[in-house]
Order: sequence, then C-alpha cells, then structure tokens
Amino acid sequence: MEDEEAAAVLKAVGRQIKLWREAAGMRQAELGVAIGYSEEMVSSVERGRRVPKPDFLDKTDEVLGANGKISGMKEDVERARYPKNVRDLAKLEAEAVDHGAYAGLHVHGLLQTAEYARALYAMRRPPFTEEEIERYVEARMARKSVFERVPRPMLTFVQEEATLRRPLGGRMTLRQQLEHLLEIGKLRHVEIQVMPMDRDDHAGMAGSLQLLKLRNGKTLGHVEGQLHSRLISDPRDVQILEMRYGMIRAQALTPRESLAFIEKVMGEET
Repeated sequence: MEDEEAAAVLKAVGRQIKLWREAAGMRQAELGVAIGYSEEMVSSVERGRRVPKPDFLDKTDEVLGANGKISGMKEDVERARYPKNVRDLAKLEAEAVDHGAYAGLHVHGLLQTAEYARALYAMRRPPFTEEEIERYVEARMARKSVFERVPRPMLTFVQEEATLRRPLGGRMTLRQQLEHLLEIGKLRHVEIQVMPMDRDDHAGMAGSLQLLKLRNGKTLGHVEGQLHSRLISDPRDVQILEMRYGMIRAQALTPRESLAFIEKVMGEET
C-alpha cells in the first residue's frame, strides 16, 4: 500500500481488535461467526490489509465488550478508506452543492456499479493485488453516498456514447451498469446526458473533467491523467473548465433523450 498514513491507521486498528479478541479468548473464526463476517475478513482486518466497515467495528465492539473503544475508531478508519490520490476529491464531493462531470473513457466513478469498478481496477497495469482491488472498490462505493445527502446536491454527468458500449468486465457487467444508469438517471437531483459519437463539434476533446461548486461559493476543477490527477483552483483555469463543460452539455443529448438512448443501447446488447 503506497499510502503510508492510511496503512498505519489500519494496522493500529487491526492490532487493537486482535488484542481485544485475544483478551476475550476468541479465535478469529469464532469472532467472524459472532459478527457475521468470514474468518478471512477478520484476519485481513487484524493485519491491516482490509478496511473494516462501520458495521464490522460496531459488532466487534459489542461482541468483545470494548465499550465503544473499537466503535470509536470509525472516524479514523473512514479517512483511511480512501486511497491518498482520491481522499481530497472525496472530501470535496461531500461538500459540493453542485457537481458536474464529463467522462470520456469509462462510466464516471460515482455512477459505477461495484462489478464495473472491480473490472476497471483489475485491468490496472502493473496489477493491483486482490486486497488492493477490494479496497479501491469499497472506497468508490462509499463515495456514492453523495446521492443520499440532505440537502440534495445537484449532480450532472455527460457520458461519451463509447463508454456505454465498451463491454468492460463483460456483457453482463455492462448490462447491469446500463440498468444502474437508468435507475440513477431518474433521481430528480441527477441529470445524465450522452454525447453521441456522430457529433462533428465537441468541446471535450481535451479530456475528462469535473467541476465542484462548494457551499462557500468557490468552484474547483478536477482533471485526471495517466499517472496523476490534480485539483484546479486558479479562477482563470476554472473558468475555462466551466466554459467547456457548459458547451459539452449543450452539445450532448438532453437528459430525457439520453435515458432513451441508454435504453436503446441496452436493447442492442440483448
């Protein structure tokens, strides 16, 4: 794990759980049965190799009689859940009142199903370990809580048509992903648009981008490259991204047309 800070937190949490378990005279398998998790999961958490969910910590605390000492580590674990390169972005997503994104290579992370995300991480070269893949998938799924926040943020997405047709992870994974897009797209605070491949004018040729308007009125941009992603805070650069995103949305299909288009693509996949 490249994120030393997160690794240290997870190892410290794992040590505490192991100490409480041993003090209670329980084996890993016995604790797993008592809290509803596998022995392998308990072992991985104790070694600091898996990020325990809040439910895992709460049940472990109760079974081992830790009186809140294990449950109390949830906040630290939550910060360690996100890999270093997305931790700041996840924090900004949680603060944004308006979040817009154009995705040109694959379905945007906030719209992905777990299986689709897992397929993407499995394609990484050099490859991730299975435990690293699961950590990244869990972190990405945790970011989807932005859809449930109150008050609701405005969330807009523009997807390239190619991202709806490329069968990453296989045809079944793609179909489930398209179904998920249709479900999310029906939410009143979410708008999904499709950029058709037949457009002869396209403002997004410089690559994918995101815009996050925060509660304090400030707007930040976010762009990704092959090895690094970065936040854009210079108002002049943010203004350029806002202009491009506005043009991208104007050139794409409307949200209603886009949902119909996604349904059409699904029909072609059967």
